[in-house]
Amino acid sequence: MSKRQLKVLFVIDGLGTGGAERSLAELLPGLAEADITAIIACLHRRSEGIESSVLARGADVRFLPRGPASIFGLRRIIAQERPDLIHTTILAASVVGRLASIGSPATVLTSLVNTPYAPVRRQDPRVRPLALSAVRLLDTLTARTLCDHFHAITGAVKLSAVESMGLDPARITVVHRGRDPDRLGEPSHGRRLAARHALGLQADDEVVVNVGRQEFQKGQRYLIQAVASMLDRRPSLKVLLAGRTGASSPELDRLLDRPMLRERVRLLGHRDDVPDVLAAADVFAFPSLYEGLGGALIEAMALGLPIVAYDVPAVREVVDAGENAILVAPGSTEELARALDRVLDDAATSVAFGRRSRQIFLERFTLSRSTKSMIELYGRLAEAPARAAVADAR
Repeated sequence: MSKRQLKVLFVIDGLGTGGAERSLAELLPGLAEADITAIIACLHRRSEGIESSVLARGADVRFLPRGPASIFGLRRIIAQERPDLIHTTILAASVVGRLASIGSPATVLTSLVNTPYAPVRRQDPRVRPLALSAVRLLDTLTARTLCDHFHAITGAVKLSAVESMGLDPARITVVHRGRDPDRLGEPSHGRRLAARHALGLQADDEVVVNVGRQEFQKGQRYLIQAVASMLDRRPSLKVLLAGRTGASSPELDRLLDRPMLRERVRLLGHRDDVPDVLAAADVFAFPSLYEGLGGALIEAMALGLPIVAYDVPAVREVVDAGENAILVAPGSTEELARALDRVLDDAATSVAFGRRSRQIFLERFTLSRSTKSMIELYGRLAEAPARAAVADAR
């Protein structure tokens, strides 16, 4: 990597509760240590999430005007700051960042953090097929003509982008997200008991935890349906769903409109203490229908939890099926319930899976490993000439 100081302008929708936002916040200290200047441009302010903590740490955060004016606001920042790299994340911010970069010599990098054009998305009742097709067209056109390189958080995300957007795989670098083990802490019996006490749980409860916003993608309705079939045979079963409300919240409330379920399944909403919620668990359930990687999944592995999840490509890439996780057919409540039963019934399997989860996290998904790879990527891109096609387009 060149010794000259780099300046990176990050463009993101906002500093809310998602994995992309958390990943950016945790990357910042490593960039400062590497003498890389970071500026963050946000499309929106967020009342929940990491915005306040990032601002409190003194990060250079700029908030763009709303609507089309965001493009011109970002262009002014680019002209003033003259960044070496413009790093965009999440669809709206990526389109704004690409359009604002026109005429700038900065290298444009987009993080691909999900599989938004997976066929299963058309099952989401909120998705209108024509609107999704229009969004995909806009995303594809701006990506292929105004973006120099792409960062994919998993190989599954890279493959999806190649297949759904026709991107050149040679222009996509895979760097897994990482999480800070110091922030998450270590699993221990004492921490488990303390976390359970704080949550009003008993020491001998069977505790299943899921973390994710209440949206179609996250599949919590399948977990609730699976749990409903388990109540009679598991009288001490408790389920905690942590994550902000969303489009699926009314449906989840309807599914829980049974006295026994209300007693056993708790919607915790947004939590700032997710690591402690995870520390209280016996098993982490992850019934997502599609994923980019799953920040909550790697945090659960950091806390040494066995995993039960739907078998989708990104999850399959992150876990070691049969060693720390049981993967079942997406959408199947019966298989999900059987897998949860197996982990809860077999203490030896549960312990072995939990140990392997912790090991996988330490080997593959630590923040230091991810930060090092991202800094190396920034250095390569800053030194490489922009693609002729992109330069011509600008």
